[in-house]
Amino acid sequence: MALVLYGIMTNTDIGKLFIAGIIPGALGLLFYCGAAYLVTLFDPAAGPPGERTSWLDRLRVLRRVWGVAVLFLVVIGGIYLGVFTSTEAAGIGAGFAGLFAIVRGGMRLRECFEVLAETARMTAMLFAVVIGALIFSNFVNVGGLLQAIEHGVRVMNLTPTEVLIGVLLVYIVLGLVLESMSMMLLTVPIFFPLMMNYGYDPIWFGIIVVVVTEVSLITPPIGMNIFVLRATLPGVSTATIVRGVMPFVVADVFRLALLAAVPAIVLFLPNRL
Repeated sequence: MALVLYGIMTNTDIGKLFIAGIIPGALGLLFYCGAAYLVTLFDPAAGPPGERTSWLDRLRVLRRVWGVAVLFLVVIGGIYLGVFTSTEAAGIGAGFAGLFAIVRGGMRLRECFEVLAETARMTAMLFAVVIGALIFSNFVNVGGLLQAIEHGVRVMNLTPTEVLIGVLLVYIVLGLVLESMSMMLLTVPIFFPLMMNYGYDPIWFGIIVVVVTEVSLITPPIGMNIFVLRATLPGVSTATIVRGVMPFVVADVFRLALLAAVPAIVLFLPNRL
C-alpha cells in the first residue's frame, strides 16, 4: 500500500518500486532473524522452542492454501514479468479471487453484494486520501514552502548527504507521533522535489521512505502495531511489548542506514529490467 501510494503521488513506476523492494525486504527478514537470535541467545526464555512438525504435516497444511499461492504467483509474477501493470493486476487478482470463492462455494449473491459494498467503501476512502494528498501538494507548491526549504538548504550550504541525513532524522522523529500513511501524505510532497533536485533516484528514495515510515509502526509511543498487539494480548502489558519490539526497531535502523549508504542495494534489480 505504501509503495502504491508513493508511486501515485510521485508518478513513479509502481512495478519497479515492487521489484526494488525485494532485496530490502530480504534484508529486513535477515535483520529480524538476527534480532530474534540475539534476544533468545541472551534470554532463552524469551523465545522457547516450539514443537517439531513433520514435513508430511507441513505439506498437508500447504494443500489447503494452494489457491492463495496461485493467486500470489499470478498477480505478483505478472507485475514482475511485465505482463500487466499494477492497476491491471488488481483487476486480475480480484477476478481470480472471485473465481476461487465461487469454486469453493463461498460466494453467493449475498456475499457478492457485501464484497461490492466493501469495495466501494474502500475505494472511496483511498480516493479521498489521494485527492487530499494532491490538494496538499498543490498548496505546498503555491505557498512556496519548497522554495523556502531549498533556500534554507542553500544558505546553510549543506551537501546532498547532509540533506539526506536531515530528511531521515525528520522521518524518525515524526515516526514517534504519526503512523506511516499520515507521514507519507505530509512529507512526500515536500521532500520528493527536494531530493530530486539533489540528484537522488526516485525509486531508491521511495524505498527509503517506505522503510523509514514502516519503522513508525513499531516505534513507541504511537506505534500502531504495538496497540494491535496490546489488544490481541490483553494479558501482556504495554511496557513488555515495547521492550520486546525495541530489538526490531534497532534492526530496522541498521537496515535503513545500510540502504541509505549503499543505494546500489535498492537499484540492483530495477536497473536490470
